[in-house]
Amino acid sequence: MTIQWFPGHMAKARREVTEQLKMVDVVFELVDARLPLSSRNPMIDDIIKQKPRVVILNKKDMSKQSETDKWTQYFRNQGFYPVQIDSKHGKHLGELMKAAQAATKEKFDREKSKGLRPRAIRAMIVGIPNVGKSTLINKLAKKAIAKTGNTPGVTKKQQWIKVGKELELLDTPGILWPKFEDQAIGKKLSLTGAIKDSIVHLDEVAIYGLNFLLDHDPEKLKQFYQIELNEEDEVIDLFDQIGKRRGMLKRGNEIDYEAVTELIIRDLRNAKIGNYCFDVYDEMKDGLYETKEH
Repeated sequence: MTIQWFPGHMAKARREVTEQLKMVDVVFELVDARLPLSSRNPMIDDIIKQKPRVVILNKKDMSKQSETDKWTQYFRNQGFYPVQIDSKHGKHLGELMKAAQAATKEKFDREKSKGLRPRAIRAMIVGIPNVGKSTLINKLAKKAIAKTGNTPGVTKKQQWIKVGKELELLDTPGILWPKFEDQAIGKKLSLTGAIKDSIVHLDEVAIYGLNFLLDHDPEKLKQFYQIELNEEDEVIDLFDQIGKRRGMLKRGNEIDYEAVTELIIRDLRNAKIGNYCFDVYDEMKDGLYETKEH
């Protein structure tokens, strides 16, 4: 499954982000706590370069806490200012302001020493589609300013938003990279809803999700769907069991595989089975750079 998705507005967004960068003090990079690495746009490092950065691990309430903590430390080792939040329920947002102040302290100390008056921190918020940017902005601003939706690519243009007297936010459209070289990344992004369902093979995504559960939490898989796991079973056998258990049958008692596929993805996407981080740190750490060069 090779996924390519790079609408014209995303190419334009990349140019605009580059142009607006000089106007901001800090960049807020929003990632999905369930995919702290896979939900990062690799182009962002090239665009942002040395600008101070707060990495926001959003949807922490849907991720596995021990994994989120490992990734938080990883980003700290990179020289970033990581915070864990739950934007949907407005939790831990105070940590974001603290991180922004820490990231910009050096710059504001310089401005103060030159006699410049205190001002609001100007931040640009970036991230791939559907990681919760608009939800976060609306929570921070305490009103519905940014358009939200479960469909990737809702935000189409940039806008400045005031957050009290201390922060001004520049929202940007979600930017996805042109092609996923690693097919697992594409499946993970689809599993969490960052990619439109219409452009992926959902059966492959559901199979990926089931295999993840078999490897990392087979007991929960058994309990949630009330199925049996046998060593000789193949993944298709699990589809059959789930379909029968949930009554997802067509005429002639045939399994409705499309319905089972959608069910599995929906259950994983909405953390109904459990809280998971699909980027398992110990499985990915060998390919990471632990310390950022300054």
